[in-house]
Amino acid sequence: MSTVTFPGLGLTFHLNRVAISIGSFDIYWYGIIIGLGFVLGGAFCCLQAPKFGLRADDILDTLLFAGPIGIVGARIYYIVFNPSLYLNADGGLNLKACLNVHNGGLAIYGGIIFGVLTAWVVARYKKIPFPVLIDGFAFGLLIGQMAGRWGNFFNVEAYGRETTLPWRMGIEDVVGGVTRYMEVHPTFLYESLWNLLGLCLLLFVLYKGLRKFDGMLFLLYVAWYGFGRGIIESLRTDSLYFFGTGIRTSQMVGFVSCAIAVVIILWKLRQKPDRRDLYVNKKKV
Repeated sequence: MSTVTFPGLGLTFHLNRVAISIGSFDIYWYGIIIGLGFVLGGAFCCLQAPKFGLRADDILDTLLFAGPIGIVGARIYYIVFNPSLYLNADGGLNLKACLNVHNGGLAIYGGIIFGVLTAWVVARYKKIPFPVLIDGFAFGLLIGQMAGRWGNFFNVEAYGRETTLPWRMGIEDVVGGVTRYMEVHPTFLYESLWNLLGLCLLLFVLYKGLRKFDGMLFLLYVAWYGFGRGIIESLRTDSLYFFGTGIRTSQMVGFVSCAIAVVIILWKLRQKPDRRDLYVNKKKV
């Protein structure tokens, strides 16, 4: 049981990481919330699928493979950039530690990368243009990440450095082997709200007819999330670092992916794309 407060707001929460225990088997709130985000994101994408010329089955078929493969990718990414936790004394890889995800250790960028690669394979198999399919998943990614950060809240993790801001979060953590009270940035909340704003932005672009080419929504997602993650990552105290350097891996990936996405969007818009060339409009002809 952990106690989390927001002293500037007068709020106190008593949190238990375990939601349900069945015998010796524990079901954690983190897993439940991640699962809920996956379901909500997938359901929303299915509802929006016709606006991209897709069927709900196209979304569900992709999720069937991209979901589990994305989780594996998130774990691999975390291990690659945090290897010291998964090595034996002799330097060999500790397979048991790698497979034990009860203590966390999933990195969202790994999940996104592996999930997108899986979507590319599915798109080729189903003969759907890849940019169209990933456009259809842009909303789901934001919804899933928006919900998933609340799993970090229950785990009392993914928080930032100490602050005196009115919305600061009070926690107890072990520093130098000593448990002490700290008031920190609730970076899990920052990212959740940033993703909510991104979702509103993408919906505005879609429903106002501002989507000019297939793949535009996914590129906007990459740019929006990458920029926000790069800023928020600078506040966190649990960052993965790029192979022992002082460079925060997720911050680097966020800013670089944002820059690439913006360049591609501007390049495509300079070509003055015609909305009649969108896959959904061609299917109506």
